[in-house]
Amino acid sequence: MQPKNSTFSDRQAASLAAKKALLEKFKPKPTVQAETLIDHEAERRARAEIIRAQREVEKIERQRAREEAAAAAEAARLEALAAAEQARLDAELSVDAMKRAERKARKKEVKEAAKAKKEVRTSAKPVGPRGEPRAVDPYEEHRRYIESLERGRERRRA
Repeated sequence: MQPKNSTFSDRQAASLAAKKALLEKFKPKPTVQAETLIDHEAERRARAEIIRAQREVEKIERQRAREEAAAAAEAARLEALAAAEQARLDAELSVDAMKRAERKARKKEVKEAAKAKKEVRTSAKPVGPRGEPRAVDPYEEHRRYIESLERGRERRRA
């Protein structure tokens, strides 16, 4: 039994057929045309435009959020300044009120002391035998007044 393609010319013909088949594989084949052509470039441009619009919207939203945050921070800063100023004014007013109250208390004490001193003086006026006020010696009163002034000077020096 003889093998197939055993002769030289048979092998040579088979080799040529195989080479032709390889070349046919690389040749362009007839294409099937679609009824309506698809414009892939237009689709790509449309997708790119949609993405660009979305990014623009996102950019605007980020900018608005940034502006709102800045406005909120500025409002908080102004509010904190106003609160600090109000606290300072309240503290100043409370200090003024305390000083005013202390001043009123001192004045009241001085008035009460003067009133008590006056009452003591009127009650200690010399009374005559019939209960009538007796005339006080003006020289004696003047001497006591001078002594009180001197005692005050000595206290201030000490």
